[in-house]
Amino acid sequence: MYQLLKTEGRARRGEFHTVHGTVQTPAFMNVATAGAIKGAVSACDLKELRCQVQLCNTYHLHVRPGDEVVKNLGGIRKFTGWDGPVLTDSGGFQVFSLAKLRNITEEGVTFASHIDGHKIFMGPEESMRIQSNLGSTIAMAFDECVENPAEYDYAKASCERTARWLERCKREMALLNAREGAVNPQQLLFGINQGCTYEDLRIEHMKRIAALELDGYAIGGLAVGEPTEDMYRIIEAVEPHMPKNKIRYLMGVGTPANILEAVRRGVDLFDCVMPSRNARHGHAFTWEGCRNLLNAKYELDDSPLDTACDCPTCRNFSRAYLHHLLKAGEMLAMRLMVMLNLFFFNTLLMKIREALDDGAFESFYQTNIETLGKRI
Repeated sequence: MYQLLKTEGRARRGEFHTVHGTVQTPAFMNVATAGAIKGAVSACDLKELRCQVQLCNTYHLHVRPGDEVVKNLGGIRKFTGWDGPVLTDSGGFQVFSLAKLRNITEEGVTFASHIDGHKIFMGPEESMRIQSNLGSTIAMAFDECVENPAEYDYAKASCERTARWLERCKREMALLNAREGAVNPQQLLFGINQGCTYEDLRIEHMKRIAALELDGYAIGGLAVGEPTEDMYRIIEAVEPHMPKNKIRYLMGVGTPANILEAVRRGVDLFDCVMPSRNARHGHAFTWEGCRNLLNAKYELDDSPLDTACDCPTCRNFSRAYLHHLLKAGEMLAMRLMVMLNLFFFNTLLMKIREALDDGAFESFYQTNIETLGKRI
C-alpha cells in the first residue's frame, strides 16, 4: 500500500508498505539482474550502501539458474541473502532487446535464448508463474516494449495488446497467490504504461490500466534513446492520469539529473544499470559532477574521490589508488567504484526525501540540477 505523506508542486513524499518492509519514497532500486550487482557487490553490501529495494530480472533468472531452482531454495530473497523488498522485472524488455528472432502473437512471444539458442515461449501467464516461483515482493506485468521511434499504428496496436496482456497478468497472479505453497502469497502487481512518444496513446493507455486497480503503475518504454525532452514531456502528459494513491515507477531511469527532473514531475520509484555500468568503466558520480578516474590527472591525486561523501570507498581510498586499480584491471576497482556509485544514488534519493520533508525540494533542485549533470 502506498501512503502519500506530502507534496511540493508535483513532487511526492511517501511510504510504500509491503510484506517485506516499508520503502521510503522517492527511492532508487539497485539492479541485481541475475541476483547480484555486477561488480562483486553482494546483498550484504547493499545495506551499507543505503539500498531499500533490490531489482532482479525474470528472464535472466528463468534461463539461469531456473525459477524452479530458486523456488526450491526458498525464493529470491533467501537465495540472494537480501531480506528487504525485491522487484522482479517481467522479462518483456529482455525478450525484445536480446532476442534476434522473435514471433509476437496474442498469446505471447516465442524467441531464442541468448545463452544457448533454445526456444522459449513467454506470455503473461508464463511471466507471472516465473515471478511467483521467484517470490518477489513486486511482480511487473508482461508488456510489449516497442522501439522508439515507432509507427503510430503499430504503437497503438501494441498498447492495446499490452492492456489485454495486463488483464491476463492480473487474473493469473490472483490464482497464483491463492495457490498452496506460493513463495509469497502477498505478491504485488504493477502495470506498465506504454505508447512510445505519442501523448494521446500514453494517456489513453494509462486511463485503461488505471481502471484495473493494481498495486502500482510504471511508465515504460522511455530512456531508450529518445531525447530527454521527449521523456519529460511524456511524464508530464501521463502523470495527471496516474492514480494519486498508487506508487509511480519510471523504468530504466537514469542519470542524477533525470531523477531530479522526474521527481519534480511526480515520480516515486527509479531503477537503472547506469551507476554500476559506468562505475565499471571508471566513471564516478559525485556531488561535484561525474569524474572519469581513468584520466591521467588522478595518477598522483591522494585526495578522497568525493570529500562530501562518506561511502566506504571515499572514506578509505584515494583517487590515485582507484586510478591505479582501474588501469591495472583489478577486480577491486570495479567493486569500490560500484559501491561508490550505488551509495551516491541512494544518498541522492535520501537527500531528496529530506528536502521534501522540509518543504525545500525546489531549492534542492535548483542548487543541484546543473552540477549533477556536469562532467568534470
